[in-house]
Amino acid sequence: MTSRDILDPAHTALVIVDVQNDFCHEEGSMAKQGLDTSMAREMIPQLKQLIQQARDFHVPIIFIQTIHETSTDSETWIRRLKDKSHANVCRKNTWGSEFFELTPTPEDIIVIKHRYSAFINTRLDSILRTLKIRTLLMAGVSTNVCVESTARDGFMLDYDIVFLSDCTAAFSEKAHLMTLENIDLFFGQVMASNQVIENGLSLDRIE
Repeated sequence: MTSRDILDPAHTALVIVDVQNDFCHEEGSMAKQGLDTSMAREMIPQLKQLIQQARDFHVPIIFIQTIHETSTDSETWIRRLKDKSHANVCRKNTWGSEFFELTPTPEDIIVIKHRYSAFINTRLDSILRTLKIRTLLMAGVSTNVCVESTARDGFMLDYDIVFLSDCTAAFSEKAHLMTLENIDLFFGQVMASNQVIENGLSLDRIE
């Protein structure tokens, strides 16, 4: 199957993971902990352009939003934290949990998640099946944690994965590139956003 086959706009969704203040903003929680969030900010122009292309071709846009709260903070989940300050990331009803430089429209879909993968205990799979989606365009933050976790689970559920190299970001280039290599070897295809447009979304515009 070619890239053009799996990028049929009628069966493709753009999944944007965790583009939120705590992960992307220079005053967000991750930046305050000393992590480099510049890659997240630098990929926003490409992501905005792809979002517009997706809207033009009626490709569903699904925003994944991490929300943490006491009711979902299991003991196992909390034990993962080597640095307890990470517990303050994307808390419910905080500025840090709000979207960064992106504003979903009423037509867009928002899925709340409480774990790294957007498929765990969420309605994402049900939405995708209802919309008859077969291919996931994966974008967002961070490349090697939540975007990769979601992409892996999507692949295991038999979705074709197109991982966007210039619309994803990690807190280091090394982590970003390691995930791109791993996804391309085992879990899907890695493409730049302009390749996606050239190989699929420009083929059969839906009026």
